[in-house]
Amino acid sequence: MEERRIDPLQIIGMILIFAIFTWMMYTQSAADLAQTNVDQPQNTVETTQSESQTPEAVVIAPLEASVETVVKETITLSNDLLTLGVSTKGGVIEQVLLNGELNYQKEPLYLIDKENNALNIAFTTASGQLLQTKFLMFSPQLSENGQQLHLRSTIDESAYIEFVYTLPNAGYRFGFEVIVEGVENALDTAIPAAFSWNMDGFRHAKSAQYENRYTQLAYRHENDKYSTLSASGDDDEKEKNVAWVSYRQHFFSSILIPEQPFVEATLASSSMTDEEVEESDYLKSFSTQTVLPYQRGRFQANFDWYMGPTDYTILKNYDENLYESISFGWGLIGWINRSVFYPLFSSLISLVPHGIAIILLTIIVRLVLSPVLYKSYVSQAKMQVLRPEITALNEKFKNDAAKRQQETMKLYTKAGASPLAGCIPALLQMPVFFALFYFFPIAYELRGKSFLWADDLSSYDVIADLPFSIPFYGDHISLFPLLASVAIFFYTRMTTGQQMQPTQPGMPNMKFIMYLMPVMMLFFFNNYASGFSLYYVVSNLLMIGIMVVIKKGIIDQDKIHAQIEENKKKPKKQNRFQRKMAEMLEEAERQKKLRK
Repeated sequence: MEERRIDPLQIIGMILIFAIFTWMMYTQSAADLAQTNVDQPQNTVETTQSESQTPEAVVIAPLEASVETVVKETITLSNDLLTLGVSTKGGVIEQVLLNGELNYQKEPLYLIDKENNALNIAFTTASGQLLQTKFLMFSPQLSENGQQLHLRSTIDESAYIEFVYTLPNAGYRFGFEVIVEGVENALDTAIPAAFSWNMDGFRHAKSAQYENRYTQLAYRHENDKYSTLSASGDDDEKEKNVAWVSYRQHFFSSILIPEQPFVEATLASSSMTDEEVEESDYLKSFSTQTVLPYQRGRFQANFDWYMGPTDYTILKNYDENLYESISFGWGLIGWINRSVFYPLFSSLISLVPHGIAIILLTIIVRLVLSPVLYKSYVSQAKMQVLRPEITALNEKFKNDAAKRQQETMKLYTKAGASPLAGCIPALLQMPVFFALFYFFPIAYELRGKSFLWADDLSSYDVIADLPFSIPFYGDHISLFPLLASVAIFFYTRMTTGQQMQPTQPGMPNMKFIMYLMPVMMLFFFNNYASGFSLYYVVSNLLMIGIMVVIKKGIIDQDKIHAQIEENKKKPKKQNRFQRKMAEMLEEAERQKKLRK
């Protein structure tokens, strides 16, 4: 029986696809964690009034009287979705609770809880001293409906600083206003105020390493540009015309939106994890530093804050294009996610449970791509029909590689077949694959949704815990990746054959690659979103089924063989690529003869 073999160009195509996928996983990986953290100011709550004076912030005398009359307390504002706690010391938000949300420990989910958030505005007084709001005590006044909080700190008899927080009756977005009155004599208006916002991102998910891959500082700048800092280590940038800054913690974001873009801002992100990533309570530390100018002798700055889910359905409703803070993927991949998969998946989950929606999405994708799969299999069938002749050519010219390649190209041209025809359909599917690779990890709709044995489709499933941790694999066994690897193995076996040997000396053993790829996928996906692994299981099973239908019910190899023989009889004009290849081979043959 003739051994089934695979063409070298198909090997190259497979290696390229696998290399691209490996690169994608590597760039998303959080394995390259930083070993040091950048020290950033923390809003540590002091309990004594004497700590208001420090060497780094000299507070003018009239302020001391106001400090003595104000007691430190936390004022609460809330609506159905959000609960804010604002401290009278520094006027800073020291608590943000997302109502109804739970973390991986089934506890209430806080974006901010006392020590992980710091806000400071530093003014220069007329006498040249530094006045920092983080050290001031503010007198609170809460509106009757409980939705607006005024915080005022006196500078002198005619000057004061006021913070105004306004929380609407619904939504995750709220207003923040800074007003300074009587600045002419109290402050030096020639020196802009220095604004800083620092925040340490809490861990919210079961896998800290996985969550850390998608915890990242994102921002919009220079009118229509969107950028991010590195998710895999420490990074900082100085940007101009910054329209908003997002501290994205995978499925939850804290976004600062100034009314007027920051003329220039320094943005920084640093890792807060070490080698024991899964033991971390914090993932990354974020920082924004900028200056706020005076306007005609007075000072007023207006902001909005969004603190809530990183949910495309919510963020796309805001005019500032806040949805761009979500990592959709680059170029065509991002467009596919925004324009195709999000609307389609949203429609499906409105009708059926989320796990069933993933299966239906997979079926739709496979049916749409089935013509591409058909083209790929037809090409494989043609190459299989030609294999005896290719084997004969390899044997005939086994000592003359150039002549062997030249005759093989002539055979392909006469038969109307091409080894590239099998690779191109696979490459056409890659944008869809990578779009789904990005889609499932960022689909907020999957968070906390269960299916079969998986309790959270946005995280890995667990069927057994290991008493030890395997490098690159983890300390647990996930069933969906295991099933996906088995499906990949059988699909690869169907498409490449059980007894695979290289067609030419020096080529890699494809049987080894057939076994290697499922193992690699198993390691890649063991800590990945189980929703993506579920898609991959169903997708490969469908491809196996479609291929069986194509092979048994659609493609007739006898007809293909007859068509190839008919093509050989017809004069075949070479295309530009084939002519170029023929010329190169002929030149190589001529050079070989000259050397002899």
